[in-house]
Amino acid sequence: MDAPLWTETHAPGLDDLPQASVRDRLDRAVDEPMNLVVQGPPGSGKTAAVRALAERAHEDENDLVELNVADFFDRTKKEIRQDPRFEQFLTGRSRMAKRDMINRVLKESASYAPVSGDYKTIVLDNAEAIREDFQQALRRVMERHHRTTQFVIVTRQPSTLIAPVRSRCFPVPVRAPTADEIEGVLAPILDAEGVDYDDDGLEFVAGYADGDLRKAILGAQTTAVETGEVTMTTVHETLSDVGYGDEFASILDSAEAGEVADARKTVGTLLDDEGYDGQSLLADLLDAARKRYDGETLARLHRLAGEVDHDLVTGTDDRLHLTHLLATWAQGADA
Repeated sequence: MDAPLWTETHAPGLDDLPQASVRDRLDRAVDEPMNLVVQGPPGSGKTAAVRALAERAHEDENDLVELNVADFFDRTKKEIRQDPRFEQFLTGRSRMAKRDMINRVLKESASYAPVSGDYKTIVLDNAEAIREDFQQALRRVMERHHRTTQFVIVTRQPSTLIAPVRSRCFPVPVRAPTADEIEGVLAPILDAEGVDYDDDGLEFVAGYADGDLRKAILGAQTTAVETGEVTMTTVHETLSDVGYGDEFASILDSAEAGEVADARKTVGTLLDDEGYDGQSLLADLLDAARKRYDGETLARLHRLAGEVDHDLVTGTDDRLHLTHLLATWAQGADA
């Protein structure tokens, strides 16, 4: 979709968040800044809620620092050094270990004085992938800069955080939105965009999204762009054919060619931007594989999938487990 995404152009303010408990808890963190763990399923609006908090709390946008954990743990040292957000901290330090690079970026980001007001906010998104050694470093930084920096940890698996980090944070549970809440978010967006819609259309989009607010907003936008209105008929015609077949084909092509880094990048996009969780992505990947493979190649992929499924439930990094699955399967496919 070439047009600006409605998830960005219609990002909610703090008062617009659909869940009253989330609004209340975040509102208290404006005047009394506190470290937070914002936890909930993919697509529930966690990151949007945190940005709404920062917009209310800070007059200057530079007082919000967003660090996606994947920016560190799924990239090479060269890629981290060349990121314009981090290179100022790492110039002349090419021999640093990756762990030390990550710690330095975090410490330097926390040490800067707020541009406006009394504190700044550092967000660690997709925090279920944070290793324990990094969490120990994070705990020390949180202790040292607690007067001037509010840390917000965004995760769908709070159990992966070590106790010393959790004990320093106030939990903010964000549940999957109800169908009524999704419809309540969509209607003002469609009004602002001047798109005609009816109640049945909103209800159909909400059902299609199945508790994923991001998926609902992008589904409504796709329908509006394609047909000019959001009704039951246009939503059904548009979204019944929407899927990620090309992305899954790309993942399988890349893995088969031994280009695991490319496969990992596409997996990351589906996890981070499209609201997938690891188990759902694995199921759809297997569906795509069944359409193009058979025999021992497909059977081996299913065996490996069975082994990694438990890791996706209990582990901390879906991207890592899925990438390992693809790399292992591809090696056998080439044999």
